[in-house]
Amino acid sequence: MNYYFTGILIILMTLLAFCVKPAYGGSTQTNTSGSNTAIEGGYTSTATTTYQSGSESTSTTNNTTNSDIKSSPPSASAPSYNSMTQDVCAVGVSAGIQTFGIGLSGGKHVIDENCERLKLARILNDFGMKVAAVAILCQDERVFESMIQAGTPCPIDGRIGKEAQALWSKYDHERPDYDLYVKRMKAREKKEQAIAKEKALIDKKRLEEEVKMTKELEKQDKETAREELKNLIKVK
Repeated sequence: MNYYFTGILIILMTLLAFCVKPAYGGSTQTNTSGSNTAIEGGYTSTATTTYQSGSESTSTTNNTTNSDIKSSPPSASAPSYNSMTQDVCAVGVSAGIQTFGIGLSGGKHVIDENCERLKLARILNDFGMKVAAVAILCQDERVFESMIQAGTPCPIDGRIGKEAQALWSKYDHERPDYDLYVKRMKAREKKEQAIAKEKALIDKKRLEEEVKMTKELEKQDKETAREELKNLIKVK
């Protein structure tokens, strides 16, 4: 009995293997850099009605829907850079960019030169090297300019005061603010020329008025002399 049942089961499985076809999906979904949804399909509906009189009515409906949705990619995270200690004059800088295909990010440390200058000046001052501390601060063009404006020029070649001022005037190209200094000197020269031109015009106008006044006085003197001469002739 078991042999019969086993034979029948094998025959049924063989028939199913040859007669049944595989099922294929009507939609395709592909995931790339996020969540993509694709809906594809074709829907066909046919309705046929036959009336008793022999007439036939046929209705056909075709419906196709396609949908493709792409989600935005995740943001690229720029790395964070820390100086690891409060006594380091460095600042962390990082940046990142993300597109649908690729994302990039990076970062580095940037040295703060002004912070280093302040620390070096503080250490030199603690060692009693006050002139050296001022000299290193004078590497900043703002400090250099303020020292000049205060009448206490920055040290140069071991000279201070008026001697330093004379050397800075002689070797002005060594000034930290040389570009600004040249620009300021050109502006001053232009202003001096404008003032000189204006003064020349004023002097010219004043001279013309003096000449005019002199001519008027000479004319009056001549008329007075003529009147006196006429009076003398009449008296005679």
